[in-house]
Amino acid sequence: MAETKERDSATTESSTGEISLGKYLASIRKDRKLSLRAVEERTKKQVSNAYLSQIENDQIKQPSPNTLNALAELYEISLEKLMVKAGYITPSSKRKSGERHGRVATFAEHNLTPEEEQELMDYLEFMRSRKK
Repeated sequence: MAETKERDSATTESSTGEISLGKYLASIRKDRKLSLRAVEERTKKQVSNAYLSQIENDQIKQPSPNTLNALAELYEISLEKLMVKAGYITPSSKRKSGERHGRVATFAEHNLTPEEEQELMDYLEFMRSRKK
């Protein structure tokens, strides 16, 4: 069973190690403390709880732009990021001068407490020190 779980989680990430659209949406929904049914209600049934469950479980990898828009508005996140993750648009490879790579804001949509943010920074420092 552990092998299946590992294999399943491995298939939700692209070869670049980026989290899948479904897992990303699930993490944001959970961060917002919303149930699948609450999302359905708040989107006025634009996104059914069953459909969202299929998206979050990576059974549907490219939901419609209308669905992505409804979720982006509800979660207050970037529609462009969702469109990139769904494969509708390609990410811009040109960076503005002085702009850092996109991973800087990995947890930006998660409402982290200052303590959680510090723990993540401490863990990052630990991980980097192991590579030396």
